[in-house]
Amino acid sequence: MVFGTSFRLIFILMLIKMWINVKNVELLSTLILKLGVLMDLFETMRAFVTVAEHGSFTKAAEKMNKSNQLISKYVSHFEERLGVRLFNRTTRRVHLTHEGEQCLQHAIEILEGIHAMESHFGELQNQPKGLLQVSAPVSFSTLHLAPFIRDFKKHYPEVGVNLELSDRRVDVIEEGFDVALRIGKLKNSSLIAKRITPIRLVLCASPEYIEKNGAPNHPEELNNSHFLKYSYMDYTGSDDPLMRVLRANSQDNYTGLVVNNGEVLTEAAIAGEGYVLQPTFIVGDALRKGLLKVMLKDFEPDPIYLYAVYPHRKLLAPKLRAFLDFLGSYFGNPPYWDNFE
Repeated sequence: MVFGTSFRLIFILMLIKMWINVKNVELLSTLILKLGVLMDLFETMRAFVTVAEHGSFTKAAEKMNKSNQLISKYVSHFEERLGVRLFNRTTRRVHLTHEGEQCLQHAIEILEGIHAMESHFGELQNQPKGLLQVSAPVSFSTLHLAPFIRDFKKHYPEVGVNLELSDRRVDVIEEGFDVALRIGKLKNSSLIAKRITPIRLVLCASPEYIEKNGAPNHPEELNNSHFLKYSYMDYTGSDDPLMRVLRANSQDNYTGLVVNNGEVLTEAAIAGEGYVLQPTFIVGDALRKGLLKVMLKDFEPDPIYLYAVYPHRKLLAPKLRAFLDFLGSYFGNPPYWDNFE
């Protein structure tokens, strides 16, 4: 069994309590047998969830420090017990069936309940300590995350932070991160996502650009050759008028500027090279100083969000719990960078 020490202690205490209350050897033996079956079921569910997360029996076996054959046996027994096929297996990877996806959600809730019970018996009372592996987007981190890390370290001096900046969508489990900060709409996954704060997207340009080219009253009036495009922006997730035009402009723009960094695009917009759609955590300071002006405010897209995503089984680690709690209220709602109007 691979459960925490506190879970084993709870199990022993349950048996002692049964011995005191039951005082019937035959009945107690039956109860012990049922508890053993229950713990086997928990371990079976844990194997199933780990295979689902990694898409591989071999990787799940490595993660759980068990043999590939034992993990396969666990999953097969679980399928037999439920009477459904949970995975479609190929030579390279396994994929959840429709029934498997439904089962995964239930299994995660049950396993999290076990860990919640462990935390109730004192695990979360431990002082947060250890190294926290964090992934975060580049521009957001360089502009706003440094003060957060500094203040977090002041409150939790025994927690180290290894911060890796990248705008690509990292594989949290595969790459060994405790938590990743992500901005935008999240895809369905087995990861837990905590919403931190809303992120506004605004279309803006320099006062000089607007004076020279005029202020548009409708997205259709935008000059597609002046669009300063952020290459990681997903323009397909919304069908509102502004995003629809920008999606078309990004496809037809052969003479404009395309960059995978929002700060570079913001500097280009300040220099009058065109208009840009950027989050306010990047352009808020320039808007406050009058270096940029918001255009087409009535067509502003719905806000996206900053999330913290993490594997469910690490939810109750004291260092991660402290990080998430500290992060949850740090930036405000609305966040401080929106104070430009």
